[in-house]
Amino acid sequence: MVQLALEVKHLVKKYGERIAVNDLSFTVKKGEFFGFLGPNGAGKTSTINAIVGIGNFQAGEIKILGHDVIREYREARRKIGISPQEFNTDLFATPRKILDFVGGYFGMRKAEREAQIEYLLTRLGLAPYQDISFRALSGGFKRRMMLARAMMHNPEILILDEPTAGVDVELRYELWRLLAELNQNGKTIFLTTHYLEEAQRLCKRIGIIFNGKLVQLESKEELIKDGSSIEDHYLRHAELQRENNVIYVPG
Repeated sequence: MVQLALEVKHLVKKYGERIAVNDLSFTVKKGEFFGFLGPNGAGKTSTINAIVGIGNFQAGEIKILGHDVIREYREARRKIGISPQEFNTDLFATPRKILDFVGGYFGMRKAEREAQIEYLLTRLGLAPYQDISFRALSGGFKRRMMLARAMMHNPEILILDEPTAGVDVELRYELWRLLAELNQNGKTIFLTTHYLEEAQRLCKRIGIIFNGKLVQLESKEELIKDGSSIEDHYLRHAELQRENNVIYVPG
């Protein structure tokens, strides 16, 4: 029996009277590399916030490896590591201190924290910058730091919101190799990205969301079997939205 890492059922998220996520349902299998695509304002971040407990929602149910994100928040949150699009960390703290704090937050013992910190600093090329304040890091190394923070407590699921935004081509390819390796070793990865090549290269299954609704959910093989690319499918849905005069609002 296939174990589900993530279950989202009939999710509804509103901001006042505006519906940002509209009856959204999908699942992600354990060990899957899942792409969640859509334009700005389509509801991707609102969905992620609901999954990780940052934002509330008005209807629906979300489970992380069987744990309800509301009734069993602590158990569910422990299973997730999130790399957000924004750099929401202490700008004056060093990479080592940031990682040590996260490890402590998740109850890791000192020896365990130190071992994981050394591994992450080395694996992500952060060791030479471990005692430099976060704000002094380049944009690329800040992205690496967000990924390291997400991985610190060795979660079963990584949620990555635009993890390669603003980085150079060389670093993007390096991060792609790392993410592919993590997934091959069993890590479940939930990825949002505006780089459609990134989704096509990495993801095994892809959901496309527009205006809070899931408009397509297929395996990559199914999407590209007729010679089409992920970009072709994405642009076709974008054109349908324009024909229907859909206007995007932040969400």
